Amino acid sequence: MEERGITTVYIEDEVQRSYLDYAMSVIIGRALPDVRDGLKPVQRRILYAMYEAGLFSNRPFKKSATVVGDVLGKYHPHGDMAVYDALARMAQDFSLRYPLIDGQGNFGSIDGDAPAAYRYTEARLTKLAEELLRDLDKDTVDFTPNFDGRLKEPKVLPANIPNLLLNGASGIAVGMATNIPPHNFKELVNGLVALIDNPDLDVDDLLKYIKGPDFPTGGVILGKEGIYEAYRTGKGKVIIRGKFQVEEIKGGKKRIVITEIPPQLNKSNLISKIALMVKAKRIEGVSDLRDESDREGIRIVLELKRDTEPKVVLNQLYYNTPLQTTYGIILLGLVDNTPRVLNLLELCKNFLDFRYQTVFRRTEFELKKASKRAHILEGLKKALSNIDRVIELIKKSKDSETAKEKLIKEFELTETQATAILEMKLARLTSLEQGKIEEEYLFLIKEISRLENLLSSRQSIMEVIKKELLSLREKFGDDRRTMIIEGEVEELMQEDLIAEEEVAIIITNEGYIKRMPVSLYKRQLRGGTGRIGMIVSERDFVKGILTASTHDYLLFFTDRGRCYWLKVYDIPEGSYQSRGRSIVNLLELEKEERITSYLAISEFVKGKFIFMITKSGKVKKVSLEEFSHPRRKGILSINLDEGDELIHTLLLSGKEDIMLISSQGKALRFSESLVRPMGRMATGVKGMSLRKGDNLIGGVSIKEEEMLLLINKKGLGKRVDYKTFLSKGRGGMGMICAKISQGSGPLIKALGVKEKDEIILITKLGTVLRLKVSEIRKQGRNTVGVRLIKLRENDEVVDATRVSYEE
Repeated sequence: MEERGITTVYIEDEVQRSYLDYAMSVIIGRALPDVRDGLKPVQRRILYAMYEAGLFSNRPFKKSATVVGDVLGKYHPHGDMAVYDALARMAQDFSLRYPLIDGQGNFGSIDGDAPAAYRYTEARLTKLAEELLRDLDKDTVDFTPNFDGRLKEPKVLPANIPNLLLNGASGIAVGMATNIPPHNFKELVNGLVALIDNPDLDVDDLLKYIKGPDFPTGGVILGKEGIYEAYRTGKGKVIIRGKFQVEEIKGGKKRIVITEIPPQLNKSNLISKIALMVKAKRIEGVSDLRDESDREGIRIVLELKRDTEPKVVLNQLYYNTPLQTTYGIILLGLVDNTPRVLNLLELCKNFLDFRYQTVFRRTEFELKKASKRAHILEGLKKALSNIDRVIELIKKSKDSETAKEKLIKEFELTETQATAILEMKLARLTSLEQGKIEEEYLFLIKEISRLENLLSSRQSIMEVIKKELLSLREKFGDDRRTMIIEGEVEELMQEDLIAEEEVAIIITNEGYIKRMPVSLYKRQLRGGTGRIGMIVSERDFVKGILTASTHDYLLFFTDRGRCYWLKVYDIPEGSYQSRGRSIVNLLELEKEERITSYLAISEFVKGKFIFMITKSGKVKKVSLEEFSHPRRKGILSINLDEGDELIHTLLLSGKEDIMLISSQGKALRFSESLVRPMGRMATGVKGMSLRKGDNLIGGVSIKEEEMLLLINKKGLGKRVDYKTFLSKGRGGMGMICAKISQGSGPLIKALGVKEKDEIILITKLGTVLRLKVSEIRKQGRNTVGVRLIKLRENDEVVDATRVSYEE
């Protein structure tokens, strides 16, 4: 509605219209590259201004301030720093795979240092950039008026090279973004040539030639699935890691040297992040960190502590720092000023279609030029064949206009030809010059024929494009920098960040647990006093010890027949004197439930069984696979009779002999096959009959190369040969395995050991002793044993574990 010169406009309509205008301005005029030359407007204007100023690769450098001034004054009326930042980026070999500007001076660094002010730096075009501008003067592209209409600028550069894929692009517009990675020149040309030879290729065919992104800083791409997805759909993600090498240094130590980093990563920030993670103990085993980078390349050095596993440190680096990062690919560009997400094949076809148009227009331009010159030469030839008459006509004419008219009339010339004759120098009248004219005319006739044939055949033009691409490949092609690793990408698990080592796990009666490296327990002779392995309270005492790998699962079995899971690396590491952490903080045990047995499991493989032994003499066998799905609240592993307890578990293969041992020195040997596999809810069967006052302390699986090691509460022990025990049926009373006396106390532990093994004993008051099995005497069945550890007053041995020689 209009009234008295006032127009009513609804604010929502005005906001919508204004915002759309702004959005399209950002999309088309600032943030997104054109699929044809791969450039944003500011980049295109910088290169064109340098082209106009004659800043070619074979000319002297000029101040960057000159270029910035030309761009601002002629084509890009925005901030000077926006122009200079774009110029500097095109000169950075760590930002562009193939720099378009040859810079002299400080153009910034991979550490994030800003370029020097534009009054200090100088620039000129690179040879590659000249290929983007080649044939610009041959009417290959359209021009448009600049911002004030004084000048004209190209809408797009002719681009002999596939710059969008070659150098990639990134930009955030309104409601959309692009992130196109750079690629290798050789691979791109190979792919384009294959597409010219066979236009029916699909994306998968093209992937045989174009392997994947090739970043200026190198690095390693993990797996090809992300690349394939991006190239097929236009969107995808790839995981990139830095490249490293492990070097040996003095003293048996090692160091990790990072030589390449992921793209767009600030090296200084990476080093700061690594230092922060080392300080926070998220990265362990690093004794020194320094930057030894120079002009030759990146060299970030991490010196490792002795016996530190480099693979674990690298996994910690990948997990906690940007040394491993995800690069999101979005193949979005402007097609006819419309933003579109394209796949790899569409990007290549768009470039080849554009090259066809530019070569077609170049050919047309050259044909017009050749035809015009041939037309003039035809006139010159007529004049030279009638030179005397031509000279006479010119001499008798009162002025040049009259002479032109007479020449046109008498020799049937065009005005252009007549003008050329009048402007011809007398030197052209020599016989040598006349021969040159004839030679030039014949060459032009052939050239015109060639150009006309080109214009009549699309395939001929495509062959020209192919020939030019192959020539550029020879000139600019180089080797791939970014390595691509085949196979699926495995996500880093927590255990990948933990060094795999053998640890001793100590558990107290009141439910405290800790782990310590086995290497910390120094070996002593038999009968030694041991070393304090844990400070315990007056009420608490050490209950058990076992060895396992940090990557193992620990299965906890309770007196009520339930099973709980815990990764060994989740058990807090403690010192000699520390109590550790309460198990109730790690496992969701029921009220007053006690842990009575534990097994370290590396894999839940088929064909393995957990053999359970109860205090009253019952046994049960369950497939290990039944325990392969951890639950926080545990699962039932055996259904117990009232008053009975689960006291011990073994990991068996299904074909072994079992020996059950009681606290009063009785042992029963029988075949495991006599106990059939059962479900977790079953009660089990009788394993051994016991006298009143006796109970089972556990059992062992019999192996030919091992012997039975028996340990008493009072610190005595002995080795007994398995051959002295006859194999009997399940459910019997067994045979004597040890003489029990007041001085020895009841048996508390039975282990299968080898001659080269070691054992670790632990006492009620927390004393730990590590000793060689070979120091423990072999004895008969009806003997007490020898002194293994000298106990303090009121102390007693509560548990022992085997340290395998192979481990």
